[in-house]
Amino acid sequence: MWVQALHLDNFRSYNEIHVEFVPGVNTLVGSNGQGKTNIVEAIYYLATLNSHRVASENPLVSAGKTSAVIRARIKEADRTVAIDLEITPGKTNRAKINRSPLPRVRDMLGIVRVIMFAPEDLALVKGDPSERRSFMDQTLVQRTPRFMGVKNDYEKVLRQRNALLKSSHRENIESTLDVWNDQLAQHGAEITHTRIQFVSDLKPFIQKRYHSISGGEAAVSSSEIFLSYQSKYLPEDEIEALTQSDIRKYILEKLAERKKDELIRGVTLVGPHRDELFIGLGGLPLKGYASHGECWSAALALRVASADVLKADGIEPILILDDVFAELDVIRRATIIELTKNAPQVFITAAVESDVPTELGGARFYVSLGSVVAQGDEAHE
Repeated sequence: MWVQALHLDNFRSYNEIHVEFVPGVNTLVGSNGQGKTNIVEAIYYLATLNSHRVASENPLVSAGKTSAVIRARIKEADRTVAIDLEITPGKTNRAKINRSPLPRVRDMLGIVRVIMFAPEDLALVKGDPSERRSFMDQTLVQRTPRFMGVKNDYEKVLRQRNALLKSSHRENIESTLDVWNDQLAQHGAEITHTRIQFVSDLKPFIQKRYHSISGGEAAVSSSEIFLSYQSKYLPEDEIEALTQSDIRKYILEKLAERKKDELIRGVTLVGPHRDELFIGLGGLPLKGYASHGECWSAALALRVASADVLKADGIEPILILDDVFAELDVIRRATIIELTKNAPQVFITAAVESDVPTELGGARFYVSLGSVVAQGDEAHE
């Protein structure tokens, strides 16, 4: 699977642009602020229905416009799929596959699969727990597209339950709260169980990748990286053995236990929206204890290992390397180069062309405001 063509209307800095890509490596070169990241952001959005840069859709639409359109032609085996996605902040987005409207935008998930590497990845280690929850969830959407529906359902229930807890008539909410508790526990258990399985699958890959990225098998035992899924409503010593039904029971029990606190604070205190992916190194939390280099190695290992998990499932994701080579030393560059060898397609952005390893080859595109020039071609505007 690879992106043959991308057309943007009123997306970020582009009023209108059409670019034809190739399988293998596609490198976008341009000074900072010229729009190269906007192009890979659009591809990432097709795969995840999220931006890797912003939480809101508003910045995705050009100033003064009400909507943006991303169109793409995707090649998969012996067929071609056309995707049309209209982004309208504040309203329902719309999508078409081969010109046929989809009942739900999320039904397009799974056509494009990506793993992205970006300077923001350092937040996977140094940032808040929400960064690591987002890492798990966005990777799981690539692995199992229906996960997006479960997560959306959970977030709707969470909003309704929080509104009820904040309401001025809380003395008569017992029966209504029970209904929301059941739904929260049902969707929350599926999210939690899916995340726990993902972390379990990730562990062997990240051990291997971290050793390689941080200096090879000679690394001392104190540098062993360790992952665990942490949840205050689940028994830590048996978390990987829990069934979805077990987790649902624990959520309901904890909701009953924290009911008084929730009514006082007006917010839901139990559920996967408060869980954490713990990353440790040598027995200590990486966050707050590790060096800058160790944090970079761990963040890169997380991304590479997540690609390994997808590959083990038979999924060959597109790789997006957004301005990462300027940040990486020789060892870490070698890991990325190895990962690109069998990828169906790779997108690289760079402010300085010499930052991109020459052995990657492929096609070059030069980006400036409003245009993308393929090497040896005229501008596509």
